[in-house]
Amino acid sequence: MRSSGLWLRSLAFNVGWYLGSVLFALAGAPLLLAPRRVVVAWARSWITFVLWWLRVTCGLTHRVTGRENQPAGPVIIACKHQSTWETLAFTLLFPDIAIVLKRELLFIPIVGWAMARAGNIAVARGDGGAALRGLVKQAKAALADGRSIVIFPEGTRVAPGDRRPYQVGTAALYRQLGVPVVPMALNSGLFWGRRKWIKRPGTITLEVLPPIAPGLRREAFMETLTDRIESATARLSGL
Repeated sequence: MRSSGLWLRSLAFNVGWYLGSVLFALAGAPLLLAPRRVVVAWARSWITFVLWWLRVTCGLTHRVTGRENQPAGPVIIACKHQSTWETLAFTLLFPDIAIVLKRELLFIPIVGWAMARAGNIAVARGDGGAALRGLVKQAKAALADGRSIVIFPEGTRVAPGDRRPYQVGTAALYRQLGVPVVPMALNSGLFWGRRKWIKRPGTITLEVLPPIAPGLRREAFMETLTDRIESATARLSGL
């Protein structure tokens, strides 16, 4: 597709995304006083609209492979992070999860408040041990409610082909929660890049990889997690 066509389709998506999000936020603001399940349903409706509009305007869809690898019951999902796409799609693809996110996001009017009311896990960057203790405490509470935890081990979006060190938070959850960690790989950055205006047509693939059972030492766990995610991501990205 010519660059002018990509630009116009991306413009249509962004305009519709922003305007639609404002309307959803204003219409749903009173629901912030409702029970958590109502707030989650509202968020899922908004995300359904965004991903539908992404498909209509930009021709960008997605698929999930390897679902058979995910154990029954709550787990820790550790996923590669390349794009805004997965921060939206996970709420639809994996019902009633708790996503580990930056605490600053909760300060966004209405949307940030909804993230908090939906029961996500907010972590303050730079707080060291206090941040880890807060992460584990919130994750234990979510797990006790039967909810899986989603964490992006690198802590930020990383472009396809680039690598960042995996942060200690995932290892802390693995050690403290005693449930399997399910690695996931994707190639969303090929289509919806970090801080990129252009959204490219195609099919994003999210691959669920074999779980890592509890009990490994920290070094062995981190090596296994990194190898599974990075090798699968490279394969999906054609690298």
